[in-house]
Amino acid sequence: MDIVIISEFCEDFSKSDNDRFFYLAKMLADDNNVEIITSSFRHTTKRQRNKPATVWSFKITFIEEPGYLKNVCLKRFYSHYIWGRNVEKYIRTRKKPDVIYCALPSLTGPNLIAKYCRKNDVRFVIDVQDLWPEAFYMIINIPVLSNIIFAPFTIYANCIYKKADAICAVSATYCQRAMKVNKKCKTTATVFLGTELEVFDLYASEDSVFVKEKDEIFLVYCGTLGSSYDITCVIDALTFIRNEKIRFIVIGDGPKLAEFKAYAKRKKIKATFTGRLPYNQMCSLLKICDITVNPITHMAAQSIINKHADYAASGLPVISTQESTEYRKLIENYQMGFNCRNNNAQDLADKIKILIEDKNKAMEMGKNARKCAEENFNRSITYQKLKKIILDSMENT
Repeated sequence: MDIVIISEFCEDFSKSDNDRFFYLAKMLADDNNVEIITSSFRHTTKRQRNKPATVWSFKITFIEEPGYLKNVCLKRFYSHYIWGRNVEKYIRTRKKPDVIYCALPSLTGPNLIAKYCRKNDVRFVIDVQDLWPEAFYMIINIPVLSNIIFAPFTIYANCIYKKADAICAVSATYCQRAMKVNKKCKTTATVFLGTELEVFDLYASEDSVFVKEKDEIFLVYCGTLGSSYDITCVIDALTFIRNEKIRFIVIGDGPKLAEFKAYAKRKKIKATFTGRLPYNQMCSLLKICDITVNPITHMAAQSIINKHADYAASGLPVISTQESTEYRKLIENYQMGFNCRNNNAQDLADKIKILIEDKNKAMEMGKNARKCAEENFNRSITYQKLKKIILDSMENT
């Protein structure tokens, strides 16, 4: 069977790459002809590339994209538009595949591919990774005006959802959004981003390049440093505690890195900003931490995201300010941490103190988190559902 996976935001395809579509391609490649189509421009590093870090048993095609320097800028939307047009041109010259498995966002490429699939009788399966334009409201949220600005993106998204033969998503929230538009679709699946637990454990067992002093307590955040993540609230919470043993570990990069570093320095908080780490180094660092923190800002569109799987896999309790009902229920059902009030540094501080002072509670919540990972985030099990949808869709063509 000939399977094309389209995802604009793939990583480097190295052995330590934890990308969803890379993992899926490896699962499918043993018995199928698989090709991943991605961008020549790597979003996380803002650099061009033309070959993968490692050669694999499936084809990897880099489609030209101009690129951009900032995550939030008009040039980014232009860049996505050009990439989408280039993907369409490539697909039209390629042999017709049996199925196209397409990630959202972005929107231009998937919209054009949806039309291609409808015209050429190719099964079209979407995988919703984030909600566009809903996520844009974190940046521009002006009554009436924002709706007008984002209307074209809503139309694009709805067109893609309507044309899908099967709908997959990284959270039930995202899946339901697509299903509201495509009520005829009978094949749907919610499969969290997850992680490969065996690989996580292997990396976590390695010695960390970071040193933890005796009696130090590591409070860790892992992820993007942007508008959706309230790192300043965590820093404010630590000013209330004023415990010299606590070090705030911030793993990741993003447009607000300099701002967050300056704020931590101004507030005289012990903080280490590691920058973006290779996945293996991130796992080994997480394993020597004590508490994970998930500080999502008010009204953010995120639901179940990458860091949730890695936090749970590490076997550490989580303190979260995220308003997503889906993730809050997961924390409550597994008793693996605390849900806090959003943008409330005092509530955050109180929950951190509980876990520092009650080590048995922290340990029990950590065990529950690992159980959650094994039951909900283990890719070797959960991704079988995605594989089945792709292969079943081909059999029904």
